[in-house]
Amino acid sequence: MSRNIDLTLAINDSDQVRDLASGKVTVNGVDLRVTYHEVEEIFFRFTKFREWEISEMSLGKYCSLRGVGDDSVVGLPVFPSRAFRHSGIYVRADGPVDDPAALAGARIGFPEWTVTATVYQRALLQHEFGLDLTAIDWVQGGINAPGRIETLPVGLPDGITVRAERERSLNQMLIDGDLDAVIVPHTPDAATDGSRRVVQLFSDVRSVEEEYYRRTGIFPIMHVLVVRKDVFERYPWIGPNLVTAFTQAKDNSIARMLSGTAPHVPVPWGPTTAGIAADIFGGDMWPYGVEANRTTLEAFTTYAAEQRLTATKLAVADLFPASVLQSHVI
Repeated sequence: MSRNIDLTLAINDSDQVRDLASGKVTVNGVDLRVTYHEVEEIFFRFTKFREWEISEMSLGKYCSLRGVGDDSVVGLPVFPSRAFRHSGIYVRADGPVDDPAALAGARIGFPEWTVTATVYQRALLQHEFGLDLTAIDWVQGGINAPGRIETLPVGLPDGITVRAERERSLNQMLIDGDLDAVIVPHTPDAATDGSRRVVQLFSDVRSVEEEYYRRTGIFPIMHVLVVRKDVFERYPWIGPNLVTAFTQAKDNSIARMLSGTAPHVPVPWGPTTAGIAADIFGGDMWPYGVEANRTTLEAFTTYAAEQRLTATKLAVADLFPASVLQSHVI
């Protein structure tokens, strides 16, 4: 009698994977054990030690590995985290609010060069706001605690210099006036402690991000699902099966978000807000798969090459195995 294979998935606890974790949605041929961790812990442990067979992974780190010919993990077009990143640019309250051009030549902090959010944010500074990245004084460090280091070796574009800060957090440096801005995936403490010392660069960031999407079609992808190569080679059929299951679980999650009969999320006007988002995105507001995300993937691989996460621009088709680039039609 045949039996399923046992695989462990490390992923952030989000509603998109709720039905996989509960067993309501199953992966054909797989008994999936789900282990939840914060994404920074997942990325660190999987990048360093490959502890799980399947993992959520930073798109930036995945492309960095691919860029140096490291194919030890196989990416699947499942994107459990995505977010517009204008909202992750912070300045002091007495700084250049709503004036990104004023950051020309500024001192800007970031947590790691390969953090996906910062790739998009540097691209915004360069392509949307016309800043010369080589003229910026870049500082790498921990967002709210000192001591963060780069997880992967970093190559920098010509003319870019970075100094590492190990004694103070970026949050503290911004408060102290030793940074003019930070580009981060997590909110600096001084933006949430009630002091209003630190604020978002854009005072109406929702409008800015919505206009950006309508104009560019880019909905930034942060994380990608990956499988260890040794597991994928042994069970090549798990790629499409995982994509199918993750897509079903995500679709179930979106249906819950849109349901207003008995709201599933304790957020006032949650279903109404979800409906507005669905209208803006034209149906599926969180698409998986390659073709539905080609515009965003092409943009990111361009930015990754410009910022030397990769030596050359990766082809989108090279990020994923052939078995998930197309599907059968009845």
